[in-house]
Amino acid sequence: MSEIPTINASEKFLLTFDEAAGYFGIGRNKLRNMASYGEPPDWVLHNGKKTLIKRVLLEKYLLNAETI
Repeated sequence: MSEIPTINASEKFLLTFDEAAGYFGIGRNKLRNMASYGEPPDWVLHNGKKTLIKRVLLEKYLLNAETI
């Protein structure tokens, strides 16, 4: 069997909330609140019951944000 390679969060397209919290330095609960407030933002992807974060789009969002 081949092993699944470990990929750095900066190279991933989709991140879990735990990965995104570590990568961006934002709390997991804060990210979940941001993702669930009002209409789902464009940086959120729902895959069944799992919610993932589109890393590049969240980076762009944070670059333009004054507060979170």
